[in-house]
Amino acid sequence: MSPRILAAALAAALASPAFAVTPAPSESARFRELVDHYYDEYPRFHPSAATELGLHQHDAELESLSAESRRALAAWLHDYARRVAALDAARLTPAEQIDLATLKAGLDSSLVELEDVQGWQHRPDAYTGLASRSIYSIIKRDFAPADERLRSVIAREEKIPALLAEGKKNLSGVSKVSVEIALDEIDGIRDFFAKDVPLAFAAVKDKALRARLDAATKGVVLALVDYREFLKRDIQPHANAPFAIGEARFRKKLHADELIDAPLDELLQRGEAELRRLQAEFKATAQKIDPKKSAVEVQALMQKDHGTAERLIADTQARLAGLRKFLVDKQIVSLPSEIMPRVEETPPFMRATTLASMETPGAFETRATEAYYNVTLPEKSWSAEQIENYLGGAFSRPTIDVTSIHEAFPGHYVQYLWIPRLSSKVRKVEGVSTNVEGWAHYCEQMMLDEGYGAGDAKLRLAQLQDALLRAARFVVGIRMHTRGMTFEQGVEFFQREGFQEHKVAEMETRRGTEDPTYLYYTLGKLEILRLRDDYRRKLGAAYSLRKFHDAFLGEGAIPLPLMRRALLAE
Repeated sequence: MSPRILAAALAAALASPAFAVTPAPSESARFRELVDHYYDEYPRFHPSAATELGLHQHDAELESLSAESRRALAAWLHDYARRVAALDAARLTPAEQIDLATLKAGLDSSLVELEDVQGWQHRPDAYTGLASRSIYSIIKRDFAPADERLRSVIAREEKIPALLAEGKKNLSGVSKVSVEIALDEIDGIRDFFAKDVPLAFAAVKDKALRARLDAATKGVVLALVDYREFLKRDIQPHANAPFAIGEARFRKKLHADELIDAPLDELLQRGEAELRRLQAEFKATAQKIDPKKSAVEVQALMQKDHGTAERLIADTQARLAGLRKFLVDKQIVSLPSEIMPRVEETPPFMRATTLASMETPGAFETRATEAYYNVTLPEKSWSAEQIENYLGGAFSRPTIDVTSIHEAFPGHYVQYLWIPRLSSKVRKVEGVSTNVEGWAHYCEQMMLDEGYGAGDAKLRLAQLQDALLRAARFVVGIRMHTRGMTFEQGVEFFQREGFQEHKVAEMETRRGTEDPTYLYYTLGKLEILRLRDDYRRKLGAAYSLRKFHDAFLGEGAIPLPLMRRALLAE
């Protein structure tokens, strides 16, 4: 056979299916496959969180905090952490590299909470909170027919007594304030199950279903009463553990949650400097309002300008349209939707530590798109003096505008509107607080800087009061958990240095005992302002505020060090 014929025959043989070589998948393909598998499995370990995201395959399931379940969750998280570490980031696209780092941070954050912070062991409200949130996530939106959602509610309610029994086994090393938080919330949670849940399904006429709901609800109520008595009898008398997580765990949590690894002394100095700057600006603004009075006196007068508890929700709703119009008229940011959020009362299980919040649909929700702006009303059991103190400190008329900027336009609600548009599955699920809360807090200052309120000094004073609150959180969080500050000293610090009323100061300090790194509001704001300056320098004449905001929101709620990489190619 001639060499030419031999070569042709060999080429033909190699080209046949028998000799075909399957190319190795690219690193990008491997990463996409890992992401798909992780989020396919995610609802099995986090069924309530999956419901919030709009993934409803496991709506009838409930997280377990038993020792066996915790071991299984830890093994699953560690397995994916190893898979993520095995990928070669250098062979991914820049956007995929950010997704990879964001996913890794999410895994690390979950592991630190599970294995280091251990809220399941030290926080009694971890169990009652999970129980109530798991049901609220099903009843608050019509993502499926009422009878279908009711079946899921019943299935979850039937698992709640076992969840609370796990809490009784797991709890140890509990602090006094943690027990107080749980006990303060538990009666409201009981009423939520006894009254609100059946009312949510009043239109369901299926007698068998309603009988099952009644039985399940009675079981939950009895379990909650038993859990409350357990806390009072077995936990509260011995609840002398420190609430502080300590410097090592604080640093580990901050890096895992936010990718922040700056020394704590440096962070503390930064927070204290911002607090002093805000105090000076607050006093100067108060002088503009009334130069004959002290800043404290001006603040007290401003706080007397508030509505009634009965009108708070309606008054807040009425202000939203004007905020949205300002965004459009001034070209502050692109708005992907014209749907408005609905202002409602904060659910009972969130009232002990939350003044206001935004509840948005999950990124994967396709049917129910309602967003709820929650406002915490005064408790009916409070005295007239306590109600006056609370409304003045938290919901004066100027403060309502600032809060609505933070929660709705252009804060949390607008950021939510961008999330479902993202192509990255990682960025639809993962988000960090320096980004989310930092953005909302940044918006408070930015909106007034851009002219909202037409220079109204009272509105600026309210914005500065909220900024002082967040800067006080920055300092108190670090000091309480790493520098020995007591709860009482925290309350006093919020009053003296943060210019807050006593009731607000007490709520904020309580929150800080269980949310150690709530410095993320002010730290996030400061980092976003720095990023905006750098972005302006990079773009030069092509820069606009809307272009920066759209670019920021278009990257999702990724850690801010990764946001700098995305926007500045650092």
